[in-house]
Amino acid sequence: MLRLTAGRVGSLVVSRATVAWTTSSARMASHTHEVTEMVDMSQPMYLDSQETPLPDKPYKDVLTAADKSLKQKEKGPWSQLSKEEKIALYRLSFCQTFAEMKQPSAEWKTVTGGIFIVLGITGLVVLWQSAYVYPPPPRTFGEEWQAKQVQRMLDMRVNPIEGFSANWDYEKGQWK
Repeated sequence: MLRLTAGRVGSLVVSRATVAWTTSSARMASHTHEVTEMVDMSQPMYLDSQETPLPDKPYKDVLTAADKSLKQKEKGPWSQLSKEEKIALYRLSFCQTFAEMKQPSAEWKTVTGGIFIVLGITGLVVLWQSAYVYPPPPRTFGEEWQAKQVQRMLDMRVNPIEGFSANWDYEKGQWK
């Protein structure tokens, strides 16, 4: 029983050592890349969105002296504020207006261009394959062979009541 337990402990130690070795080597390998800063998702964040028009925090956290004086003016009557000051106050709290958020982007041009590039490359691959990869078409695809085959079917009177030969006028030698 003790022997079995020692074997289990030994395999556990070996597996943990293997995991520790692989994670440390992975950590060492990752030091060659840039380390990005972690974002604390528990803190309120600013986000321009039409679905949530009031973000958790204002756009500008750090205010300059001019911004602070403007904030003091905000506490008074708004009729004394000029239009530029009202816009500046709005820009302290929000980055974009609804009109700016709703403005269409030009992303569709990039997507359409990418689709056409992929279609063009695909067309070039198909042309290259038809020229160099595919075997030549069989002789039965030729117009001469097909004309002979139609004449053979007419001579044999294939399905003369409702089918192929029913549309051929044998007396005049032409299609009905």
